[in-house]
Amino acid sequence: MQLTARHFWNKSLSVTWLADRLERERDRLVLWGPVCFGAGIAGYFSSPAEPPVWLTLAGIPSVAGLCYVLRARVVPLLVCLAVLLGGAGVATAQLRTALVAAPVVAESSRAITLTGRIVALEERPGGRRAVLDRPVVADWDSIRTPARIRLRLPGDAPLEIGQRIRVRARLRPPPPPSVPGGYDFARRAYFQRIGAVGFAVSHPERVASLQPSGILDRSWLAVDRWRQRLSGHVRETIDGRRGAVAAALITGDRSGITEETLREMRAAGLAHLLAISGLHMGLVAGLLFGATRFGLAAVPFIALRFQIKKWAACVALAGGLVYLMLAGATVPTQRAYLMAALVLFAVLLDRSAISMRLVAVAAGVVLLFRPESLLGPSFQMSFAAVVALVAAYERVSIRRGIGAGRRSLGGRAAGYVAGILLTTAIAGTATGLFALHHFGRATTYGLIANVIAIPVTAFWVMPAGIAGMLAMPLGLDAPFLWLMGTGIEVVLDLAGVIASWPYAERLVPVMPVAPLALCTLGGLWICLWRTRWRSLGLVALACGGLLYGMTPKPDLFITGNAKLVGIVDPVEGLSLSSGRAQKWAARTWGESVGSSSRIPWPVPGKGGERGMACDPAGCILRRDGWTVAIVDRREALVEDCRRADLLIARFPVRMDCEATVVIDRFDLLDRGAHAIYLGSQDEVRVVTVAETRGDRPWTARPGRQPMPKRKLAGDYAAR
Repeated sequence: MQLTARHFWNKSLSVTWLADRLERERDRLVLWGPVCFGAGIAGYFSSPAEPPVWLTLAGIPSVAGLCYVLRARVVPLLVCLAVLLGGAGVATAQLRTALVAAPVVAESSRAITLTGRIVALEERPGGRRAVLDRPVVADWDSIRTPARIRLRLPGDAPLEIGQRIRVRARLRPPPPPSVPGGYDFARRAYFQRIGAVGFAVSHPERVASLQPSGILDRSWLAVDRWRQRLSGHVRETIDGRRGAVAAALITGDRSGITEETLREMRAAGLAHLLAISGLHMGLVAGLLFGATRFGLAAVPFIALRFQIKKWAACVALAGGLVYLMLAGATVPTQRAYLMAALVLFAVLLDRSAISMRLVAVAAGVVLLFRPESLLGPSFQMSFAAVVALVAAYERVSIRRGIGAGRRSLGGRAAGYVAGILLTTAIAGTATGLFALHHFGRATTYGLIANVIAIPVTAFWVMPAGIAGMLAMPLGLDAPFLWLMGTGIEVVLDLAGVIASWPYAERLVPVMPVAPLALCTLGGLWICLWRTRWRSLGLVALACGGLLYGMTPKPDLFITGNAKLVGIVDPVEGLSLSSGRAQKWAARTWGESVGSSSRIPWPVPGKGGERGMACDPAGCILRRDGWTVAIVDRREALVEDCRRADLLIARFPVRMDCEATVVIDRFDLLDRGAHAIYLGSQDEVRVVTVAETRGDRPWTARPGRQPMPKRKLAGDYAAR
């Protein structure tokens, strides 16, 4: 019998097998809704150009209609629903992008006078950093003026959130990434409505404050002032680095933490304790819940007549909300409170408190209101840890594993330590891949550090901090804050000891997006399914790891302003043309190739090292059959054009050049930082920031004229 296409679709063993598998996992299908929604958001942000609005408006109803037509066929319907949710993710991100749109300055400005209201204030080394809302700039119309400006302010004059100040400052657009595919501050600034950054050239003057319009603005202003004063009070009560960490744990203000403290905490694998997240919110809500329930249980009249468990849940909900406002309602804190609130609501409704569906709901809500948070390390690492932990504890019964030891105090202690070890190992493994992608770092002794630091934080630091907050209105907070500071000192000393151990922290090459996406898909496949086919996720993980291992390192880096060139040695590290210029770019380059080693740049006229020689006019690098000329002076241009395969000029090249690839100052200014990969003699790949960012709202510079070109834009190798 001849098989038609429709007969094959209905009777195919593969489709039947897939439908049978999906039927067995029916109750888990809903968990993939936020995944598909997030995939649409990721697709939107990775697109090289803004998707047409008409395509979204026409596509979603069309796919919805197709879902209705295919409602009787399981596999086609699920595929259609996945596409529909992905389209909804694109539409949500597109709408969010349109709603936050605000003017961005086109180019660097001279010193100008501006006035604005402080809505964020951070203490930084060498000064303060403030965000001014609704600034008024002399000689600028409202259409041109950014909605917010971030400035570095000098001096130590008393400033408060909500004050309106006048200052002279130099402004510039939010900077693009320092390396192709790297951290994009301009995109983050776009969604924060920051249209310019800069530094003040005069001391700020306080001017008459205007009352913010709207009850919501006034409320947030009052909360921000409260946070600032509370943070200052904590730092005055607890001196030194302990006070800075205490302020970070109570109000989320990390500006007082020194770089040395951050380095030690990162190296020890304890940096997560400094950012208010699920651990801190869970401790606050859990301690309030337990203390309230214990206190009410001590009163028989109440305990025997009322549902004190639900009363305790209400107290924990209210306390968590206060903590959310204290922490500034950042995205990770919102996610943490949402998770805690869902758990407490489940208690109120007599439902299972912790489940994978709860995690899916929390992720969906966060992505619905802040789709851009999908790209940040906070969202990725926090949800990766939670998903992995919930999946693990769904399959591993802790009571069976250590329940026998809970009859004695020693058994309980062993069970607690085993729980911390298991939790740390699972969470560390789940978040490690995202740490590789964003930071290019791996810690060695994090498991040991967390076994000590988490109990100290859970039973010493956070309870003392909560007690101090409750006693603060009565002026009795000092003893509790002192106790909190003592516990913090224990954690900091532990971090210092472990950070001093050999190989405590290692730099590794940053994981590109493609292997990260494969590993993420594999991890979700393992965690979200229950039946045996979840083991197929190991294939995606293996492919992602293999692709990561095969990713080549760039051979050269160049900044967009041509001030810094970096040469990557595969064994010894990174060599920089300047030790002072563009320090942030140099740090980013080192993280991207996984090396903190710095090789001295060759001294002009003293011979070549590692295939590189320099003179006052520039440098010549010979590697893998390529001759690369880095030209600093025009008088060397003619000779270097004749002998070099790849020519990098820090000035405009206005002549025909025989080199295969020519990159001059115009190219760098127009396309941003460059990463160059040298292959065989006839293959070179040049990746630019402009190429990886595409043409998006946060990459546009209104009013900017195209750079003059010697040749048509396009692939450098095709010139």
